[in-house]
Amino acid sequence: MPGFFIKRLLHSLIALFGTVTLVFFVQRLAGDPTLLLAPEGATAEDIERLRSALGLDRSVLVQYLDYLSSLARFDFGRSLAQQVPVSEILLPPQPYTLALAGGALLVALCLGLPVGGVIALRAGSATAKLLTGLVLAGQSMPTFWSGILLILLFAVTLGWLPSSGAETATSIILPALSLGFLSMATFARVTRNAVLNELGKAYVRTARSKGLSEWLIFRRHLLRNSAIPIVTIAAIELANLLAGAVIVETVFAWPGLGQLTVQAINARDFPVVQAVVLLGGAVAIALNLIADLLYSSIDPRIRIQRAAP
Repeated sequence: MPGFFIKRLLHSLIALFGTVTLVFFVQRLAGDPTLLLAPEGATAEDIERLRSALGLDRSVLVQYLDYLSSLARFDFGRSLAQQVPVSEILLPPQPYTLALAGGALLVALCLGLPVGGVIALRAGSATAKLLTGLVLAGQSMPTFWSGILLILLFAVTLGWLPSSGAETATSIILPALSLGFLSMATFARVTRNAVLNELGKAYVRTARSKGLSEWLIFRRHLLRNSAIPIVTIAAIELANLLAGAVIVETVFAWPGLGQLTVQAINARDFPVVQAVVLLGGAVAIALNLIADLLYSSIDPRIRIQRAAP
C-alpha cells in the first residue's frame, strides 16, 4: 500500500515539474516585462538598468536554473510588478478561492447527486427527460455566460444579491452557483451511470422484495455502492473548479487567485504566475492522493486487492 502511493506521488511530481518548466519558458514568449514596468518616458539606458536589476538580462536557462534552486528552498521569488515576496501576494487571495471552490462543489453535489439518481430511477419518464435536458444545458453553458445570466436575473432585475465583490456573506452565492452548475452536470451524469450499473444486482432485488421504496434504496444502498466513481470525479472536479475560478472570479470581481492570475499575466509578472501554477499542481496532487485513500474506506475490496501479493 505505501509503495502504491509513493509511486503515484512520484508520477505526479514529474508531471508538476513538466508543467512548471513549460509555463516558465512559454511565459517568456509573451514579451519583455520591463517595457511594462518602466516609467513613461524612460530611455533605453533606463530600461536596460531595470532589466539588469530584475535579473532579466541573463540567459533564460540561467533564470530557469535559479528558479529551480529557489523552489528547492521554498522561495517563490519576488514579484516583478510589486517588488515584494510572491508568498505575501499569494496568501490573501487563497481563502477566497478555496471558499468559492468549496461552495461550488457543495452546489454541484447537492444538485448533481439527486438529479442523477432521479434520472436513473425514473428512466424514460417525463421527469427524467426534463432533468436530462437541464443537465445537458448546464454542461454546455460556459461559466462566464451563466455568470452573466445570474447577474442579470438576481442582481440587476430582482436586486436580491450583489453582482460583484466580496463585501457581504451573500456575495459568494452567485459565483458559487455559476461555477457549480458545470460540475453539477458532471456529477449528475456520473451518478446516473453508476446507479444504472447497480440497479440489476441482487442486493437491489432483495431490497425491493422487502418493500423498500426506490428512493430509500437509493439513499441506503445505491449511493454508497456507486460512490467510487463519484469520489473519483469529485477529486478531479474540485481541481477543475479551482482552475475554472479564473473566469468566474473575473466576471464577479471576486478577489481570489484567479483574479490575481489574470492581473499577473497582464503585467507579465512571471514569478507570480509560476507560483500560482505550482500551487494548483500541488493541490491537484493532494486531491488525487486523498481520492485514493477514500477508495479503500468506501470499498474494502480495493484494500484487500492492493494488500494481496
